[in-house]
Amino acid sequence: MSEGPSQLDPILAEWRYSPGQILVRQIQGADGREVLQMRVDLGILQLECTGRPDGVKPEGFATWYDYLASLALEEGRSYRLDEANCHEVDREFYQFYHRRICWLNLKRYPEVVNDAKHTLALMDFSTAHSPDPEWSLMHEQYRPFVMFHMIQANALIALADPNPAQAIESIDHGLKELAQVFAKHDASEHFEQDAFVNKLREMRVSITEHHELGPTLTEQLAEAIAAENYELAAELRDRKDRPGGEK
Repeated sequence: MSEGPSQLDPILAEWRYSPGQILVRQIQGADGREVLQMRVDLGILQLECTGRPDGVKPEGFATWYDYLASLALEEGRSYRLDEANCHEVDREFYQFYHRRICWLNLKRYPEVVNDAKHTLALMDFSTAHSPDPEWSLMHEQYRPFVMFHMIQANALIALADPNPAQAIESIDHGLKELAQVFAKHDASEHFEQDAFVNKLREMRVSITEHHELGPTLTEQLAEAIAAENYELAAELRDRKDRPGGEK
């Protein structure tokens, strides 16, 4: 067989795979649209930048989640995913994971947040309508990982503003939400040792020290209560409750 345009050898030779490295680029497709490419050991993955990463529109909807949500809306709370739809949910989780990793590598943090939100919404939906608790738990175990990416990206968006105080607030809020997830799954005893929790705390310390930030209102309030300085605590609580008060 003669080598023609369909041969991938020249493309793969030009963009070598490097073990242990995440290799991502954004290029223009043949029609001028922007696409993402990820180099993996067996070739190249190409992902769309909007909608589903594979570009498919299930039954005309932007994603399989949107399509399934429309079905559930029609059938009500009794709706349950069948085996075929469970398989499609698995595929969509996997696709959005790959694109989220691409966005992180390219430092496209708003896109990281958007794709993480989609994954978490799909996780909520699949758990609520799962035909098998073990199947939904298979996805739920990755919730802290997805949340970590979203919290990290939100903090980095704030730092680019630059608004380091907002970055700290994003991390603190994210840590509270992570703690709730651990508590929901009766795993609170693992929260303090969790790798993602510790990475976020390290990020918080790094931002605080680099930008020479003082204690937040939440921290000042905790210190005032511990010192039984209730007059100061009341003042700090009032400041904290005002719009935009957590600074």
